[in-house]
Amino acid sequence: MSKLPRIEKYDHPAGGWGSVKSVASILVKEHVALNGARILMHQNKPDGFACVSCSWAKPADPHLFEFCENGAKATAWEVTTKRCTPGFFRHHTLAALEAWTDFELESQGRLTEPMRYDAASDRYVPIAWSEAFDEIGAQLRDFDPKRVVFYASGRASLETSYMYQLFARMYGTNNLPDSSNMCHESTSVALPETIGVPVGTVTLDDFDHTDCFFFFGHNTGTNAPRMLHPLQDARQKRNAQIITFNPVKERGLVSFANPQSPGQMLSSDETRISTHYHQVKIGGDIAAVTGICKALIEADDRAREEGRPRVLDAAFIAEHTHGFDTFADAMRAANWADIEAESALTRAALEGAAAEYAKAKAVMILFGMGITQHREGVLAVQMLTNLMLLGGNIGKPGAGICPIRGHSNVQGQRTVGITEKPALVPLDKLAELYRFEPPRDEGMATVDVCAGVRDGTVDAFLGLGGNFARATPDQDVLAPAWKKLPLTVQIATHLNRSHLLHGRAAYLLPCLGRIEVDRQAGGAQIVTVEDSTACIHASQGFATPASERLLSEPAIVAGLAKATLTPASGSVDWDAWVGDYSLVREAIERTYPDQFKDFNQRMSRPGGFHRPLAASHREWKTKTGKANFITPEGMGEDLDMRFDGERTLRLMTTRGDSQFNTTVYSLDDRFRGIFNTRQVLLMNRDDMTRLGLAEDEAVTVSTVANDDVERKLDGLRVHAFDIPAGCVMGYYPECNLLIPLAHHAKRSKVPAAKAVPVRLQAMAKA
Repeated sequence: MSKLPRIEKYDHPAGGWGSVKSVASILVKEHVALNGARILMHQNKPDGFACVSCSWAKPADPHLFEFCENGAKATAWEVTTKRCTPGFFRHHTLAALEAWTDFELESQGRLTEPMRYDAASDRYVPIAWSEAFDEIGAQLRDFDPKRVVFYASGRASLETSYMYQLFARMYGTNNLPDSSNMCHESTSVALPETIGVPVGTVTLDDFDHTDCFFFFGHNTGTNAPRMLHPLQDARQKRNAQIITFNPVKERGLVSFANPQSPGQMLSSDETRISTHYHQVKIGGDIAAVTGICKALIEADDRAREEGRPRVLDAAFIAEHTHGFDTFADAMRAANWADIEAESALTRAALEGAAAEYAKAKAVMILFGMGITQHREGVLAVQMLTNLMLLGGNIGKPGAGICPIRGHSNVQGQRTVGITEKPALVPLDKLAELYRFEPPRDEGMATVDVCAGVRDGTVDAFLGLGGNFARATPDQDVLAPAWKKLPLTVQIATHLNRSHLLHGRAAYLLPCLGRIEVDRQAGGAQIVTVEDSTACIHASQGFATPASERLLSEPAIVAGLAKATLTPASGSVDWDAWVGDYSLVREAIERTYPDQFKDFNQRMSRPGGFHRPLAASHREWKTKTGKANFITPEGMGEDLDMRFDGERTLRLMTTRGDSQFNTTVYSLDDRFRGIFNTRQVLLMNRDDMTRLGLAEDEAVTVSTVANDDVERKLDGLRVHAFDIPAGCVMGYYPECNLLIPLAHHAKRSKVPAAKAVPVRLQAMAKA
């Protein structure tokens, strides 16, 4: 019997007994109470496995329980005793399964053996591995490689990722989109222009030296909870200031009770995390940062006029930056009335944030997809960098910019070549090492792939993990098109909706999880991943594989490559690589000698080893040879699509407390007080009154777009919530069908999921 939905106020801190109970609950639910607890003791340890959930940094000296609530849920999900066997598909057609929720699909447990779609019965049926590889390879050889897509989620190891991109390029394509295209591609476009590297500049050690943290657009308590430990230390030991800009007050950045602190657990004590919390309007971050920069520059002007010490780091700006004067003039010219209107914050609040910045000796800015998933996501990231450059807060202890990446190796797979941009890959080195001519034309990013599926210019889609069809925009538009593709191949651990939206020929290839022992010809294997701080870590499995018929991701990639490529395609000993992953790491080192020097020797170092990042040492690999101030042309979220503030609202999609990416562990979102449902829309109470909507009323949400496509979602229940006027919030991926494919970040093509123009209409009562 299903439980009734309920909404209630939740004022408890992140962590604490709520986290302990939630971890215990999922271990029991997945029938791994004892084994799961044992395995969790190895999570994020130097001689253990890297979490399959988020990519936050792994310390050299870990806590006894070096995992967070969501990380424990991800582990329980992977080591579950539940199995999705061929018997399951004998009882369910794929058409019938389309009516199931995402939670119900993945709750069936681990896939156990390779399967092929049978059109006559509308079911997946078992197939031998060799037969699957041969059939897929034969079909791939018949396609134009430029019409074939090799997608990678952010979970695959460095070894698998390197093999996958090499397979794709030897096949003849740069169509290597990945989950970065849907989240931090805006970062990867913005930072090389400003500081000369595509990733953040901070390390875990920097947290011990930071006076002031600025957070923008991130729900830390849900999406990177282990970060709350160093933040708690910074608050308790140094009284560091933590200034947060986010449309809603997320519990993790409000208060935290450390589950590993007996004192806090027994006393119900908690640590206040954010010293200042500014509820910026959705899409108002550029305006907010403009206000802070304006306040700093004008304070510096006054200091110079009065002969007082400078507010800005003038020496750093003169020696290390380019474009300051133009940027400063633009900030001086910005109008406070416009800044307040666009950000929904007061001048006093922004000047207060500037004052805290000016007092600090070392400032760190951390940001998430609340910054990158906007039409102006690239500019938003560059405005954050502008702010850092004003105080010289790049390349010194405790200071730097820190994009908080999502999936566990999403940054690392880019490092070893998973990208549609050939300019980012050492193609000449690949050609030399493997005796083939790599394709040089730019491939498809995620948005391009979706357009190609819709328009019939994609013939085959290979998915290395993930739930691509569910994670992308315009799902109702794309769903019928997926079934017209000649071929889809999915490498996965659990059943998900993308496996139901299959091509005419479709294969489901189940793989080992990272937590499982991966035994090959050379013995038990170790893999590696890169975290959000560009640090490389070894990871080895501890769990017994879910099925004897599973293959590792490297073995599946090698099997596909051997079945597809001809001798003329190039020279790789795929079998040797599968037998001994250290050989793949040697190949990575040969390809990227500056980044992976002594890879095999250094990978097991406690705390990992950091890739060299020039900007961390104030070396600027930019066109000007310096760090560049980028002057914005405006401060609005979207110059092409205006929100009228009356009927048209700004929708942001969000993940819940019991969720990672598209994987939903339960229907509860404890931190927001939502239980047993995800069919809700959270909005400002004044907006509800203005629009004549009652609490818990069912509405139809429709997208306001400049095309002829009707995008609407029926049956969401509206609830009053602490969110700025004109803003509404709904769950990802359920609300993805409301995002037009064309509504993406300029230049980076990241879907603008954090500011979708929508209108609400009360549904007729039955």
